[in-house]
Amino acid sequence: MKMNEFSRSYIKNSGDGSNGVPKLMDLLDEPVPGVGTYEDFNTIDWVREKSKDRDHHREIATKSKESALALMKSISDAFSGWLLMLLVGLMSGALAGGIDISAHWMTDLKEGVCLNGFWFNHEHCCWNSNETTFQERDKCPNWKSWAELIVGTNEGPFAYIMNYLMYVCWALLFSFLAVSLVRAFAPYACGSGIPEIKTILSGFIIRGYLGKWTLIIKTITLVLAVSSGLSLGKEGPLVHVACCCGNILCHLFTKYRRNEAKRREVLSAAAAVGVSVAFGAPIGGVLFSLEEVSYYFPLKTLWRSFFAALVAAFTLRSINPFGNSRLVLFYVEFHSPWHLLELIPFVLLGIFGGIWGAFFIRANIAWCRRRKTTRLGHYPVLEVLVVTAVTALLAFPNSYTCMSTSELISELFNDCGLLDSSQLCNYANVSVTKSSSDALPDRPAGQDVYTAMWQLSLALVFKMLITVVTFGMKVPSGLFIPSMAVGAIAGRLLGVGMEQLAYYHHDWVIFRGWCSPGADCITPGLYAMVGATACLGGVTRMTVSLVVIMFELTGGLEYIVPLMAATMTSKWVADALGREGIYEAHIRLNGYPFLEPKEEFSHKTLAMDVMRPRRSDPPLSVIMQDGMSVEEVESLIAETSYSGFPVVVSHESQRLVGFVQRRDLVISIENARQHQEGVVSASRIFFTEYTPPQPPNSPPPLKLRGIMDLSPFTVTDHTAMDIVVDIFRKLGLRQCLVTHNGRLLGIITKKDILKHMAQMANRDPDSILFN
Repeated sequence: MKMNEFSRSYIKNSGDGSNGVPKLMDLLDEPVPGVGTYEDFNTIDWVREKSKDRDHHREIATKSKESALALMKSISDAFSGWLLMLLVGLMSGALAGGIDISAHWMTDLKEGVCLNGFWFNHEHCCWNSNETTFQERDKCPNWKSWAELIVGTNEGPFAYIMNYLMYVCWALLFSFLAVSLVRAFAPYACGSGIPEIKTILSGFIIRGYLGKWTLIIKTITLVLAVSSGLSLGKEGPLVHVACCCGNILCHLFTKYRRNEAKRREVLSAAAAVGVSVAFGAPIGGVLFSLEEVSYYFPLKTLWRSFFAALVAAFTLRSINPFGNSRLVLFYVEFHSPWHLLELIPFVLLGIFGGIWGAFFIRANIAWCRRRKTTRLGHYPVLEVLVVTAVTALLAFPNSYTCMSTSELISELFNDCGLLDSSQLCNYANVSVTKSSSDALPDRPAGQDVYTAMWQLSLALVFKMLITVVTFGMKVPSGLFIPSMAVGAIAGRLLGVGMEQLAYYHHDWVIFRGWCSPGADCITPGLYAMVGATACLGGVTRMTVSLVVIMFELTGGLEYIVPLMAATMTSKWVADALGREGIYEAHIRLNGYPFLEPKEEFSHKTLAMDVMRPRRSDPPLSVIMQDGMSVEEVESLIAETSYSGFPVVVSHESQRLVGFVQRRDLVISIENARQHQEGVVSASRIFFTEYTPPQPPNSPPPLKLRGIMDLSPFTVTDHTAMDIVVDIFRKLGLRQCLVTHNGRLLGIITKKDILKHMAQMANRDPDSILFN
């Protein structure tokens, strides 16, 4: 839309003033508040917003030549974007650090308390103790389990039952607080937030979704939900938290506060920041924003996302939430190279990840649909408490489900060294001839390793089933960590199996030549990492960004090929079983108006098949450029619910003049009634450039040409729908007018296109209507 029309005269009386009618104010001097803005649950007009931004730049560039003060304003305007990115990075990094520290402490609180200070978690409590042995590094006199505090001992069945009971009670308390706070203060704080952020970035407006209350409640309840032991992660919600920071900080800068398209550039960068602080992967975060969530991602946004992600990672590193100078709990380093033949098990893990991803999406969407359509959805608090109770009761007896999911992944990724006291590393002792403890030779598994394999097999089944019902509940819930846990367990099981196979059968064809006795051939931790990547890829359908995130996590360049092989296999298998990733499936389930850029439109339909009005519908509601009164326009607005109206020369000719938004029309008429003398229901409304002379005693007219889009997008009735869909995707249109030989025939909106696409795919077209 030509936004300089907005800055011209808003409502002027065109006479020379001889009939005593006062002229109206010029919009340039006194802008009308609200004109050019959008209502809740509406789509923004990208073309109009970009045009508004160009006019803003043009005006600043022109003024900067006039004075030194204007030049300073021009420089500060150019610098404001970088300053905003700095603030978003600092704020998100600080919040992520606080969330990490609090979640770690509250997770340990379920098991016991530190006598030196209740605010210390288990690890920090035992750091300063001189009585801690290396073999029993988790046991120190300063840390007391609940059984030791209540019954005086940590041994025996009664102590076990007491610890069990306290674990379940704390889990129920944390989850109850989380769901209660979400319900009472910020209903938008539940879930992962990524499906909604994708929709918002595509141009949809959901007021309050990125507001201050959502930020405060999401931050608090995320800590509670993670600490409760539910099968969810904090990584997805951290993207929502970072986007809330970006949206709130946008209000400090006029350029971003008033322009919805500019604000979405900031939100794209904030999404990158969220992943950067979640995984300690700044480059992976930028690629995640580009590949997975952003709809419009210009080169300028790429640089700014990179800068913001860097600042956020630096801030988190300064806070050092895990005390190991790393940005994540499960940072690992592998030292053994992989062999070409290992690509076979890596591809098998990719196939498992793809099958698991497709199963999870179908099962989770079926469960969420059931929640929406049955009485289950009426009792969100009860649902959360029941799932928490089941999770806690089943998780406590198994040490691998009892620990936090991040710690589990850390344990599974770990490459066993001489100093490891983990059950997974309890191999039978063999003579170690190497002087370095970096890489130990493959050894026969001890009894503890076989016990751990059984426990991990049970943990795998438990995690696969419980995550299906957990994701989508009314608490903040991320999917990255549970998906990675499923894959890491499967990978570790396969890795240990391969390791034992190589140890006992090193003379087999597949091992001959590269795996000699006493050599370190197989790294089970690497298999866990590849499995985690495959499962996360199968669920989210991420590719490039996922490989980069995992490579940044491990710091090992030589493992990129296994990661790429598993990711691509996982995506191919998952796509063969179902086209949508989990976020797209939830967007469709919730009926958000999102035009998927990856989805091809292959049907041979024309614009005339989709446009409204249809043959059986009443004629299109239009406004004439110079023949309607205020009363007629107000009654048209009252009788219809359309978001805008085409402006035509007359009812007979139907020649198109422009398009006017409903909200702008309502605000402009209200403003004229309040500020212009003599405007009544009988006043005529003109959208023409020059107002014709009025009879002497007639009320003053309204000239509303300034709020009209003089260049609305039009297509002819015979335009192929695949072209129309491309125009909507690439230009971010709200609506497009259909003409035949210059005469207006109908209108196509984004919702019409989504309904048509649903119909063509044999889905319910009314499921698109957002509720």
